Amino acid sequence: MNLPFFIAKRYLISKKKQNIINIISAISVAGIIVGTMALIIVLSVFNGFNGLIATFYSNFDPDLKITPVKGKMFNPAEYNFEPLKHHPGIIHYSEILEEVALLKYGNQIYPATVKGVPANYVKYTNIDTLIVNGSYMLKRDGINYAVLGQGVAYNLGVRLSLTDHIMIYVPRKGKQVSLNPARAIRHNYIFPAGIFAVLEDIDAKYIIVSYDYAAELFDSNGLVSSIELGISPIANAGKLQKEVQKIVGKNFIVENKYQQHKLIYKTMESEKWAAYLILVFILIIASFNILGSLSMVIIDKKEDILILRSMGATTQIIRRIFLFEGWLISVAGAFIGSILGVLMCWAQIKFEIITLPGNGSFVISAYPVDVAFTDILLVFTVVLLIGFVVSWYPVKFISRKYLLA
Repeated sequence: MNLPFFIAKRYLISKKKQNIINIISAISVAGIIVGTMALIIVLSVFNGFNGLIATFYSNFDPDLKITPVKGKMFNPAEYNFEPLKHHPGIIHYSEILEEVALLKYGNQIYPATVKGVPANYVKYTNIDTLIVNGSYMLKRDGINYAVLGQGVAYNLGVRLSLTDHIMIYVPRKGKQVSLNPARAIRHNYIFPAGIFAVLEDIDAKYIIVSYDYAAELFDSNGLVSSIELGISPIANAGKLQKEVQKIVGKNFIVENKYQQHKLIYKTMESEKWAAYLILVFILIIASFNILGSLSMVIIDKKEDILILRSMGATTQIIRRIFLFEGWLISVAGAFIGSILGVLMCWAQIKFEIITLPGNGSFVISAYPVDVAFTDILLVFTVVLLIGFVVSWYPVKFISRKYLLA
């Protein structure tokens, strides 16, 4: 057995001459445990929220979205998109039309984005699972219907129990405002069929209608805003995205689910790592207990060190003893803290111990948690690194000044 490690282990668990040293050592381990546990729990909660938001976006957004580099709209007939329709990895091809319009319901007026979608939109998204009131229906018996975001419905005061229609106003293309402004405005009506809820930025923005209705309303003349693709579950998404980009050329941008909302995802990642750095800083402060503990152990074991030196132990061996003891404190704290952190995350997932405020007004009732092995490994590594740094100072300097001179 490694002699410095064996002695360090005995020093760690043995009773010291001064009881205060045992207390400080226990505080050192406890500080590492709490810090490690907090890091794992906080990172797991952020993972849970990130995963939850990603799930909502996944239910609303396509797997791949093609938009023009310049301008808002384009004519797909002017480009060769046939390879996309017959690609084995693409199972859904949809041309989408989006434009901003003014909605009027009763006495309420609200601007929103009208999104015209084809019949297969529900097949490559899970929009029907997001319906919180009514049903997903865009056309029936020759009557046009719309599905509204919860925020749009709230601002308009839409009630599905009523049979009132929504008026949609859009500017006529190529028309100038004359003495009669009404001639520059196109309008049509539509009945609300359902209300969906995703996230606030989508709920307060979109109203979904059939593509034919939107094309007639906006007088699009074959122009579309984007092309949305649903890919096969067994397809390699990254490779397929590159293939699609090669097919459509440099005039278009192909974005996956993450890239369609990259600002939001980057913001969430920034918040996660900001919280991580704050907790690491707190852990560093807590780890300074190791410095004090080792310093007092070195003084407490002065006689033992003299005996070891008389038996032929070198300065390097003696220093390694106390360096190992500092590492053992870090390892013990990191190991126990990791286990406790994972157990608490498991308990939250299983029993939903900590609930969200609001009496069920959120789509989830408790804080979401998602434990990632990479986070545990990262936390464990950082704790060990901090333990090494704070152990190195007293071993290198204090021992040389007081005992090994």
